Amino acid sequence: MQFGVVGCGRMGTALVAGAIRTGVVQAAQVRGVEPDDAAAGNFHRQTGAAVSQDPASLAGCDVLLLCTKPAAAVDAACLAVHAIGNSPVLMLSIAAGITTCRLEQALPASARVCRSMPNTPALVGHGASAYCLGSRATRDDAAIVGKILGAVGLAVELPESHMDAVTGLSGSGPAYAHLFIEAMTEGAVRCGIPREDALKLAAHTVRGAAQMVIDTGLDPASLRDMVTSPGGTTLAGLQELERHNMPAAIIDAVAAATRRATELGS
Repeated sequence: MQFGVVGCGRMGTALVAGAIRTGVVQAAQVRGVEPDDAAAGNFHRQTGAAVSQDPASLAGCDVLLLCTKPAAAVDAACLAVHAIGNSPVLMLSIAAGITTCRLEQALPASARVCRSMPNTPALVGHGASAYCLGSRATRDDAAIVGKILGAVGLAVELPESHMDAVTGLSGSGPAYAHLFIEAMTEGAVRCGIPREDALKLAAHTVRGAAQMVIDTGLDPASLRDMVTSPGGTTLAGLQELERHNMPAAIIDAVAAATRRATELGS
């Protein structure tokens, strides 16, 4: 199986590096197309795969990873498929908001499309991705996509109607978590802990809390109750977060990012 990558930035590099690391594909089977010299050089160093600026290098590819910005996605997809010719190809797009229908309308009938939304923790092998199938994609295509995304973390198949919300949740979510870690760190610094130590403690605390949700299968409310004693320190902190309406702010943030994903698609 020959892989082509259109857009070899951080996410394209992460997906290919993960696929190579887990044996989904070999570096010799991958060809990237990237106009930016710095990004192209990093892609080659991280993956060992060939990369050029010429879409014609994609000829013969069976799978295309479309890893461009949303505004460039449709044009880039058309250029890539034109370079391949009439051969059947599976295209996996990570462009936020760009629907499978929109890509299918722009591409020949031989192209099958899947849409996904990975996130930046894929760069360290702990991504959370969702994907959906276009109207022409098959269960075999779903298996391929699941392997590619699963090589860098969790991969969940969902209906396309959920994809904009996935963008608002796990796609944008790492930034919310980083802001939370940053704020926890600042609070600890103000209470006298050296910044370097505060950052380590905050980051590991958030990672550990997330791992408890994953490993125990308990809902977050139950886990929160386990650490909250009547009249204790945790309760005092939670009451302050409630006073500032933090839960509502996070809910609104996911909704706002979801709406923006929909706008990008239109």
